[in-house]
Amino acid sequence: MASQGRNEQHALLQELYDQMAPEGLTPLWEVLHALVQPEPQSPAIVHKWHYDSIRTHLMRAGDIISAEQAERRVLILENPGIAGQSAIVPSLYAGMQLILPGEIAPCHRHAQCALRFVMEGEGAYTTVDGEKAVMRPYDLVLTPGMQWHDHANPTDKPMIWLDGLDIPTVRLFDASFAERLDEKVHTETAPPGDTLLRYGGNMRPMRGSTADRRPAHQPLFHYPSAQWRANLLGLAETAEIDAHLGHALEFINPANGGSVMPTISAHVRLLPAGFETKARRSSDGTIFVVVQGEGVAMIGDQEHRLTERDVLAVPSWNEVRLQASTDLILFAFSDKASQEKLNIYREQRS
Repeated sequence: MASQGRNEQHALLQELYDQMAPEGLTPLWEVLHALVQPEPQSPAIVHKWHYDSIRTHLMRAGDIISAEQAERRVLILENPGIAGQSAIVPSLYAGMQLILPGEIAPCHRHAQCALRFVMEGEGAYTTVDGEKAVMRPYDLVLTPGMQWHDHANPTDKPMIWLDGLDIPTVRLFDASFAERLDEKVHTETAPPGDTLLRYGGNMRPMRGSTADRRPAHQPLFHYPSAQWRANLLGLAETAEIDAHLGHALEFINPANGGSVMPTISAHVRLLPAGFETKARRSSDGTIFVVVQGEGVAMIGDQEHRLTERDVLAVPSWNEVRLQASTDLILFAFSDKASQEKLNIYREQRS
């Protein structure tokens, strides 16, 4: 009798669902378990890209299509677990961009926030609102939302960097806006490095003065590798090492002391040779780049060997342990900034 009652209920419910569907109504009780989960269960998977393989395909693309034709000649690092979404983790996009000698990637701006982490080459530049940031390996360069930017390579060697953007986050809110400048390159508004001199040394021009020319909410856009590496090595000489992170420094926006951009956080870590972190997991989807050294990333029960310039995607709530075979330096960016603003960020240390 109980079985008959269940069958009758199922038939009545199905009839109800069929009647509701044309009106855009669906039953919460059928999907609640998937919508409100006890802990994150990302559809993205842990995945590693080898730089040499990416570079081979990227250089081949450079033989076929120009930077101007493509607007941005980039290979998307698409997470196999969420194929077709142009995302490396559900909230973030990553791609590897190539600018060949003599090329210009034309000036545009968009609502999406972007970072550039230089992988190879020296002397090309990103122009932000008319000021050049001359790029060197492992520099971090920002192109904040709705700030004009173009890229050019006046050197005789290719320039390659990792792009990180909040494209999926902006897509979630249906808030994408973009414009192209009439000219390929923005008119120069300041000499190269001017912003770094004004805002990059824990100082800024007096508010209201003519020297305070950058947007108040986002004045700094260039974080040279020589500077952040010196800071990280200095920290390692004087500070006790964190058991779960190693030596770690976060890039900040000097205007407010917060994350470098409203939706994206970025940091660097140093693990001395032989050091192994304790297990840690966090709710932010994180993308790691190996800057120096070799080691192993233990993600749950998966082991990923790390070599220079490898890119590793670690989706939300995966347990991470890092082992350094040699001195290991990592750069990482994540959606922690967004999560903290929404008060949903969590981490767990074992």
